[in-house]
Amino acid sequence: MAESCTRKLIVEICNAKNLMPKDGQGTASAYAIVDFDGQRRRTKTKFRDLNPQWEEKMEFLVHDKESMPTEMLEINLYNDKKTGKRSTFLGKVKLAGSTFVKSGSEALVYYPLEKRSVFSQIKGEIGLKVFYVDEDSPAAEAAAEQKADADPGAAKSTEEKPPEDPKSEESKAEVKTEAAAKKEEEKPEEVEKKGEEKPSPPEESNPKKEESPAQTLPPAEVESPPLAHSEDSKQILKEKAENGKLAVNDLELRSLSSDRSRSTYDLVDRMPFLYVRVVKAKRADANSKSPAYAKMVIGTHSVKTKTQSDNREWDQVFAFDKEGLNSTNLEVSVWTEEKDQEQMVESSLGNVSFDLQEVPKRVPPDSPLAPQWYTLDSEKATGNDVMLAVWFGTQADEAFQEAWQSDSGGLVPETRAKVYLSPKLWYLRLTVIQTQDLQLGSGAEPKAKSPELYVKGQLGQQVFKTGRTNAGSTPSRSSNPTWNEDLVFVAAEPFEPFLVVTVEDVTNAKPVGHARIHVPSMERRTDDGNDLKSKWFNLTGPDESKPYAGRIHVKVCLEGGYHVLDEAAHLTSDVRASAKQLSKAPIGLLEVGIRGAVNLLPVKTKDGTRGTTDAYVVAKYGPKWVRTRTILDRFSPRWNEQYTWDVYDPCTILTIGVFDNGRYRRDEAGKPGRDVRIGKVRIRLSTLDTNRVYMNSYSLTVLYSGGAKKMGEIEVAVRFSCSSWLSLIQAYTNPMLPRMHYVRPLGPAQQDVLRHTAMRIVTARLARSEPPLGQEVVQCMLDSDMHVWSMRRSKANWFRVIGCLSRAAAMARWLDGIRTWAHPPTTVLVHILLAAIVLCPHLILPTVFMYAFLMLVMRFRYRQRAPLNMDPRLSYVDVVGPDELDEEFDGFPTTRAPEVVRIRYDRLRALASRAQTVLGDVAAQGERLEALFNWRDPRATGIFLMICLFASFVFYAVPFKAFVLLSGFYYLRHPRFRDDMPSAPVNFFRRLPSLSDQFL
Repeated sequence: MAESCTRKLIVEICNAKNLMPKDGQGTASAYAIVDFDGQRRRTKTKFRDLNPQWEEKMEFLVHDKESMPTEMLEINLYNDKKTGKRSTFLGKVKLAGSTFVKSGSEALVYYPLEKRSVFSQIKGEIGLKVFYVDEDSPAAEAAAEQKADADPGAAKSTEEKPPEDPKSEESKAEVKTEAAAKKEEEKPEEVEKKGEEKPSPPEESNPKKEESPAQTLPPAEVESPPLAHSEDSKQILKEKAENGKLAVNDLELRSLSSDRSRSTYDLVDRMPFLYVRVVKAKRADANSKSPAYAKMVIGTHSVKTKTQSDNREWDQVFAFDKEGLNSTNLEVSVWTEEKDQEQMVESSLGNVSFDLQEVPKRVPPDSPLAPQWYTLDSEKATGNDVMLAVWFGTQADEAFQEAWQSDSGGLVPETRAKVYLSPKLWYLRLTVIQTQDLQLGSGAEPKAKSPELYVKGQLGQQVFKTGRTNAGSTPSRSSNPTWNEDLVFVAAEPFEPFLVVTVEDVTNAKPVGHARIHVPSMERRTDDGNDLKSKWFNLTGPDESKPYAGRIHVKVCLEGGYHVLDEAAHLTSDVRASAKQLSKAPIGLLEVGIRGAVNLLPVKTKDGTRGTTDAYVVAKYGPKWVRTRTILDRFSPRWNEQYTWDVYDPCTILTIGVFDNGRYRRDEAGKPGRDVRIGKVRIRLSTLDTNRVYMNSYSLTVLYSGGAKKMGEIEVAVRFSCSSWLSLIQAYTNPMLPRMHYVRPLGPAQQDVLRHTAMRIVTARLARSEPPLGQEVVQCMLDSDMHVWSMRRSKANWFRVIGCLSRAAAMARWLDGIRTWAHPPTTVLVHILLAAIVLCPHLILPTVFMYAFLMLVMRFRYRQRAPLNMDPRLSYVDVVGPDELDEEFDGFPTTRAPEVVRIRYDRLRALASRAQTVLGDVAAQGERLEALFNWRDPRATGIFLMICLFASFVFYAVPFKAFVLLSGFYYLRHPRFRDDMPSAPVNFFRRLPSLSDQFL
């Protein structure tokens, strides 16, 4: 099975750009050496070219598919010198195996060349295509031939398959021949030494690398010992990968499946559970075929297995919360069902009892407890046995996830813990260039003299249109209107099958023709370095009588260099680009322990008599969503579940929300209810110390139309682990978003529309999961209503601005106190400081930075110790009025009465009038400054002209230091030398004209 398929890594060296001249004549003769898994390849030398074009493909054999993500692909560029000297280093690129994509998803990616040392002079970038292919091994082909000989029909189907492309074999032979021919060529000393120390064996005879398990595991797995079932899951994943059953990257599957296994549950409490595994029963009457089931009773808890006939196994596990047990005795009984006169009669085969004080305990990584046969005690029947196992364990037990759980309602799918993944999002860019040969209609149809056309693109539910253009004054002829406009869509994997491009005529509101473009086969672009190739598509008419309605010239591609925002920009949890080739290694690991909640308020009523809450927690970071199990009917639930995420950027936010589960119950019509939000917590990772556990309780506050309400508290433990301080500090110097956001940015309005489109796609995809993650839950976690107008948010933002300006206002008040001699000793010290600054200006910057350093050191002891939660006071929810809250929760368009809308509109007009006045005053100051130079007021400009002339002579004669010193002393003069009226410069500036008097 291990040799069923062979994986090959294909590295295509395309070109390089802007290389550093190294030959002393302003050019370079570059060649590349590629190393992977003990194998080496070399390209041809491109002489005297700073932008060489290779277009060479190289094949490498992947010895171990499981360890491929941990391997490194290294590409070194050298300047080839034929004078016998050592070759000069031009740069290198290192790629992790986790960035390799499968054949068909490759794209040309330009990587910047890295330095070998600090003193290396390197510049430029290299364009690569890296992907892998899985091919059948010779043993599998021989087995297929034997099967074909045995089955002629199968042989015929095999013969009908297209032959493999011989280019790969030819290129492989060519590379081998070229490597042998150039073996004696000039090579760098580092490469020769490396070859002497560790010769690379031939590809056919290169044995599999031997590595210790600690070297092949990711760092998080080495630090935390996995649970007992992790090895079994890895073996199953390995077998599936070898059989070709994995449709996605095996690294992603292994990381997803090992999230729970690599966690040691050290951030949460161990919850004791009583586990009962009922396997099967053995009856004294072996010929009995009546259906049977097992029943377990512990105090008031009573549950039974599924009913099986023909003596089949149950093999079910039941987990009872130890805190909820009200008895010390467990009774397991077996019952049969027989039909007697059209009625089902149940009869007991016996029971067996267990004293819970004698039940053994098991904690992973102990092996599972083997089930045993127990004789059933019965007065009527003897010789009946049941096979089961009973033990005390914790939530870390591998049987917990698939077990019947007493605290979450049993085997209800809507109450189970689940992990969800957001769909991978891409931007799809459609550039509409022009159309030709448009059939705008026959002569029998009345047409406008100048039809107006536009192009409409539709991808699923998304529809975008270009601007209108004039098709010409002769509609009977073929017209060639031109647009040159970009339409950007959001595409989610798996992609919609087709992008429909339609040309429509505005004059008669009818389509001229349409074309369908296959989305999965579109070109994928990672940056703007390579130009897209334009294509012509034939337009099909709206009816069958016009199979050809013209053609359209477009450029279309999937943009992998952007990060598709599905969250608010200031609340994002992932900033990676869509293309996997641009992803970097994680810089750390985020571990979150969801411990429990206390003092939750009732959200709904149970049986119409008392309030209850069925709470669960949803945590989101990046594309991964986790959902805990639902604890039914408890106001202080304890989940004690731990999850992990890979961290790629420290300046991101973890979002945790608590909800009441209303979907596991259905109404009379069979429709599920809605989940109600209980509260939400946000934690910014950059505020956390590395390798430290934060265990805090956060208040859960929800804003309703009646006001803010505290719903309880949630206890969460968080740890952000980072193995490399250098990578963490370097992340602060990198741009927040990928390069394409700065090279070819999207407009704010366009990005806002695309963000809401991405939100709708993520919401729809997660709602189609099983069990579904409700639309109201996803929208609450993504803050989809952040753009809605709110008087409360406007006031809160206004007070945020005032808070930022308060320090500047305090500084202004301090200066005013200095200049008015409110505290004479301080004013005298400021005079001395001013003189020191003027006489020693070279000490200004050192003094400022030393003061900032000392101030930051002094404030270190007063830093925030715990992560901050959402602040109700900062959100301005304590003093907001009920009418403003009702306006915030009103939908769009409004559903309120006209009188209420009129009152709110008048209030908004009053607020806008004040903002209008402030904007007018700010504009007037700038216009007065402009009026000073454009002679709007001839006398004022003339006065300023003479002042400028006089100042030029004064500053020519007076040293600048003396001017600054005298100006400072004049500003700080004693109040007895001051006048209560405004100064002459202020009066002069206020008298300058503005454009306010020209308003209608």
